[in-house]
Amino acid sequence: MSDRRTTPNNGRVAAARLKGQLEAAAFVEGQDKQVIWPVVDLLRAPDGKRDRQLLAGQAVSVLEELDGWAFVQSALDGYVGYLPEASLGAPREATHVVCARATHIYTQADMKSAERASLSLGSRLRVLREQEGFAKVPEGFVPLVHLRGLAPETDPVTVAERLIGTPYLWGGNSAFGIDCSGLVQAGCAACGIACGGDSDMQQAALGEALAADAPLMRGDLLFWKGHVAWVVDSETLLHANAHHMAVVYEPIEAAIERIDQQGDGAVTARKRLKERR
Repeated sequence: MSDRRTTPNNGRVAAARLKGQLEAAAFVEGQDKQVIWPVVDLLRAPDGKRDRQLLAGQAVSVLEELDGWAFVQSALDGYVGYLPEASLGAPREATHVVCARATHIYTQADMKSAERASLSLGSRLRVLREQEGFAKVPEGFVPLVHLRGLAPETDPVTVAERLIGTPYLWGGNSAFGIDCSGLVQAGCAACGIACGGDSDMQQAALGEALAADAPLMRGDLLFWKGHVAWVVDSETLLHANAHHMAVVYEPIEAAIERIDQQGDGAVTARKRLKERR
């Protein structure tokens, strides 16, 4: 059975590549667009529940536009859902990525000028030129110190650690609110590691299984049913969780005991990213 989260089909339209594999009224080639809002909810249905979030500059394939809503598939992880049409614009080739927890777009190359928007870690931008410590982007000016080029980073945990203290948000993917799988995806995306949007997808596809008695190392992942955490070191986890309602460090053994006692069960998998062997 296909996974509705990653199957670009809403009954009316489906991706052309799926013709002959499933039923839809029409099969279409998607139109390339990108997110132009700082953060936008990817909804299960128009005006429906949030499944994930997309950030400024992230690419999507638009399969249908109807009544102000776009049915899209995210290029980052294949997740499908609905975005407001107004949140999308023509694609622009990115040159830089926000590498700080968050940053601002200013009206001028001056930290005292008015800010136009706030951007999260992971947002993608096209820099037109550098000016007095700022990057000129089509919307304004961003501090250069908050940006990096497109070359991947090397340690996903270091990336995730920049989000310490970020409020917990179910389905969140930004510095303004994030959940456990969003935190894992943020670290992986920055390091060029393909990563699904939800923890069950991540458990199924990321890395290689570790034995229960294998020593843990930085960058390993611990999974529970519906939850995932980064291993910081042999004694410490980093995760976004509803108990603390934030991204926090937590002792591994204490977290395992707490999660079991609150009724969410034991660890279901211990994984090591293949790129870190």
